Amino acid sequence: MSDTEQKLRVELAACYRIFDYLGWSELIYNHITVKLPGPEQHFLINPYGLHYSEVTASKLVKVDLDGNVIGSALYPVNRAGIVIHTAIHAARPDVHCIAHTHTTAGMAVACSQGGLRADNFYSALLNNHVAYHAFEGITVMEDEKKRLVSNLGNKSLMILENHGLLSTGRSVAEAFVNLWGMERACEVQTLADSTGQPGIQISDAILAKSEHLAAIQSMGEPAGQLEFEAFTRLIEKIDPSYKT
Repeated sequence: MSDTEQKLRVELAACYRIFDYLGWSELIYNHITVKLPGPEQHFLINPYGLHYSEVTASKLVKVDLDGNVIGSALYPVNRAGIVIHTAIHAARPDVHCIAHTHTTAGMAVACSQGGLRADNFYSALLNNHVAYHAFEGITVMEDEKKRLVSNLGNKSLMILENHGLLSTGRSVAEAFVNLWGMERACEVQTLADSTGQPGIQISDAILAKSEHLAAIQSMGEPAGQLEFEAFTRLIEKIDPSYKT
């Protein structure tokens, strides 16, 4: 195993633990994947049957773009959830990490007509960065891949209608922070709606300004590294076994 693969295994395992700490796990389901460098286009995925809190670097499973396990693995993978990840990894060379969740707030917005409104601090920063994909049932059919990819386009975030949230990134850290921002936007929207009070609209000019400033802040580089490292240090204090 190369040093690069080992580093990515540790980063991805830490990400699973962070998701669990934040309450984003869903029994043994959902996935976070990271692409490995090289022409083979292999990527790492969580083993099927383990809770996110049990994922470690060595237990992650290497698969190809057809979902076949590469090499030896102590655990299988959940083929019912691999369609989304193989489709996007194959079509988007800029995407190195993909995360998919079924959080309560995320699913509530995904089930709402109109989806995510650009009327709070976090959703304003995500303006024009969120794609939508219509619900087609459990994502197991190969022919859904082309519609997933087409609907995502060149955007980094997607709301799977009636289903949940999806984030991509040029790094594990960027996929994490992108999802964190969308999750916070959904949490604020659902809580604001529960007050029964009309929302305060944000003008198109301010939305454009917010989007521009968010782009400047990242300076074209993958975002989220500082945030991801801070959470990794927190996980390290709680349980460093993710590195094994």
